Amino acid sequence: MKNEMFNLAEKLKKLRDNKKATEDKLKTINLDIEETEYKLSEMMIDTETQSFNRSGILFYLNTKTYASAKADQKQELFSALKTNGFSSLVTETVNANSLAAFVREQISENNDLLPDWLSGLVNVFEKTSVGVRKASK
Repeated sequence: MKNEMFNLAEKLKKLRDNKKATEDKLKTINLDIEETEYKLSEMMIDTETQSFNRSGILFYLNTKTYASAKADQKQELFSALKTNGFSSLVTETVNANSLAAFVREQISENNDLLPDWLSGLVNVFEKTSVGVRKASK
């Protein structure tokens, strides 16, 4: 039983190490993709090439517009959108970690039960996992 537990612990450690290495590699690949895509798009713009085929793959310029609220102007933006008839763009959100902490607190203060007023409004589940860290010397 102990041998199996130690084997599973070693497997978990190796899997987490592999996941970290893979995530690091993915970050590097994503940066390479971003840099290559930028260079290719600049070259296509400079040569006024809208699209081209290479080895059966179509490459084409695609321009997208992205926007986000300025950090210190979020409430002003929301107000302006509502005032100008675009209130459907404004949505309220609750941070998932904050909600989980709040629900844990409410359950704790209500004899380990979800208060009635939250029943049917939130999904609550527990997940047990194994923490892994370097042992202190």
